[in-house]
Amino acid sequence: MPSLNSISVSQLARLVGTPDAPAILDVRIDEDFIEDPAFIPSSFRYPFQSVEDLAGRLQGRRVVVACWKGLKLSEGVAAVLRSNGIEAEFLEGGCTGWRDAGQPMVPEARVPGRNSEGQTVWVTRHRPKIDRIACPWLIRRFVDPTARFLFVSPAQVAAVADRFGATPFDVEDAFWSHRGDRCSFDTMLEEFQLQTEPLLRLATIVRAADTNRHDLAPEAAGLLAASLGLSRMYKDDLRQLEAGMGLYDAFYRWARDASDEGHDWPTVSRKG
Repeated sequence: MPSLNSISVSQLARLVGTPDAPAILDVRIDEDFIEDPAFIPSSFRYPFQSVEDLAGRLQGRRVVVACWKGLKLSEGVAAVLRSNGIEAEFLEGGCTGWRDAGQPMVPEARVPGRNSEGQTVWVTRHRPKIDRIACPWLIRRFVDPTARFLFVSPAQVAAVADRFGATPFDVEDAFWSHRGDRCSFDTMLEEFQLQTEPLLRLATIVRAADTNRHDLAPEAAGLLAASLGLSRMYKDDLRQLEAGMGLYDAFYRWARDASDEGHDWPTVSRKG
């Protein structure tokens, strides 16, 4: 019987990747993490003994706590957070239950190092269009919700990456970039092991729009039009990114929940 303060794997899976996703706190001890060094998407690790230090950071947030098997550590940490006025639940079955249900896990080895504030830092060319908005959306929704993005002139991407400890993406000769006929979004799905059916469906649209192959997906023309419109609306790349997050949220929900739904003007019956 489910606990009053628990959330199931299926319930959490419906929230991950959406703007309403809870903060997911991974409190596995080091021995358990080493046995399976991968994360539930968008989660972050923190030692269970110091969880009260997070109270200020998590105020006003819904929190889900995950340990190895969803037992004493996660239930205890969730209780401690609730005692600090935070809405907190623990994940039934923990990280093991999530993995055994076939849900994706992001390998630690693929997540870049973090800065002093615990953020991953990424850098790419300024004036983003398709890939350079899609990739930050993927990172913030599934890898690191606190990720920081730097947009600079193309000639300075490598130097900025070196001087500021940032990870370059969607530029030539970078690890996180196009590979063959696949775009940077495809690369990130593969490397972060996020190749779920909805994200693969979205990836086809991103690839079609980003490489001008609209025959791959009819939705690509709409994504291109909306992306170009956003680039004309915003001179500031970061404001454009924030606006683009909503665009990709909508495309993701379509890919996950509505790809087989159509729309037409209803036939109006007339009585004589």
